[in-house]
Amino acid sequence: MLKLLSLAATGLLTTNVITPPAAQALDWGECPGGPGAVGIECATLQVPVDWAHPGGRQLTLTLGRLRSTGPKPGGSVLVNFGGPVGISIDLMRKYGGGEAFAGLRQKMDIVTWDVRGGPNNPGLSTNLPCDWSYQRMPRIPRNQAEFDRLAATNRAAATKCQATDTQLFAAMDSASNARDMDAVRRALGESKVNFYGASYGGFIGQAYAQLFPRNVRSMVLDGTWNHSTDNWDRELPRLARDVQTFITRFFDWCRTQGNCAQAPKLWQQVVARAQRNPMPAGTTTYDGDEIRWMGLSLARQGATAYPKLAAAIKTAAATADASGFVPEPPNAPFPGSPTPGVVECTDWPHPANQRQLERQVRAMEAAAPYTGAAGTIEQAILSCVGWPVPVRNPPAALPHGLPPLLMAGNWSEYDTGSRVIQQVPGSGSIYHDGPGHTLYQSNDCARAKIDDYLSELVVPVRGTRC
Repeated sequence: MLKLLSLAATGLLTTNVITPPAAQALDWGECPGGPGAVGIECATLQVPVDWAHPGGRQLTLTLGRLRSTGPKPGGSVLVNFGGPVGISIDLMRKYGGGEAFAGLRQKMDIVTWDVRGGPNNPGLSTNLPCDWSYQRMPRIPRNQAEFDRLAATNRAAATKCQATDTQLFAAMDSASNARDMDAVRRALGESKVNFYGASYGGFIGQAYAQLFPRNVRSMVLDGTWNHSTDNWDRELPRLARDVQTFITRFFDWCRTQGNCAQAPKLWQQVVARAQRNPMPAGTTTYDGDEIRWMGLSLARQGATAYPKLAAAIKTAAATADASGFVPEPPNAPFPGSPTPGVVECTDWPHPANQRQLERQVRAMEAAAPYTGAAGTIEQAILSCVGWPVPVRNPPAALPHGLPPLLMAGNWSEYDTGSRVIQQVPGSGSIYHDGPGHTLYQSNDCARAKIDDYLSELVVPVRGTRC
């Protein structure tokens, strides 16, 4: 199995040994595009492109702030909405992110920032000018020749992006974003950080916890996976088992329905058949792993999508046509992601050859026979095979000295998130017995408990249900 890269091989971003530049004063004013209904204001901050050389070239971070509406603000909460995207200020201003923080805003300032490079969606901070188009996720190579072709294709796309800004391209990892976050903390004059990270934002939080454990006051990881492991080989099959939860919940539902009790058996037959010969699927074709991915996408929606998933399986089993798995327009008709994945490819280990990949996939198949690697970071980072720069922010266990953290998650994310917080004594967790992704925006119970934790350090007991 793939071994974690050593500290020597990954640069200087895995320990807090860099002397940061002096804190800068923030000059708050009107945001480009205006304040929106929530009244957001903006400021800019200069940070090093490469934190290993803090006196070198600088880039601009744009910060957005919702001032506290209460009479006695109790500091700031830093927010990252995940993605990774560079449009956190727009999300806070236009798309409901700001309204969700209305209760917490009575006690604290809410601060976000558009992350460096604008991965996937360029924001107001210094951007990396690349083609961020949505591309089909690579199929899993079946032999070394296919692996080599995939590596060459990925490298060609990556080097085209790399050529636009070689230095920034190599410094887009979540540890660099975490160091940016600490610069924001210092500019705000805060002695410790309060952080809410949703989805991929949770990886920035985990990187911060690894780098600056003594600077954390509170940290919420909402709907995220485990990047805090000292054994990536062991984590991969565990993650596969966690993701499979979505499809096994669907099968549980099917057993109560007279017309899809055979769904588990038919599902396996369809997947195996498509692995041998990809099935027609609207304007494209799906192999077995792609059917798994698209089936998981339906299962993640919960009971409202279960009838459609049941019908898709039944039709594919009877006619060898997978069109029932194709999502409605304007969604792409295939599993995909914005590429290049310049953050993901410097955060996650990826296989160096077909032999390593085969071992990883076999372990995931054994742990999750219904879904294998589908829906996990393992399948997503196939786009990183052949990447021209090394992983700078590999997974690592959390250090000692952290205060209690708080994790929130649903069926699948709760399990993998639990492996993060179990490393920190006294940490709490919130469990939602249902589908979906992240809880703060959609679950009033979880939002109230998260607000109490961030503002008053009230830690919910492990396994609190919302």
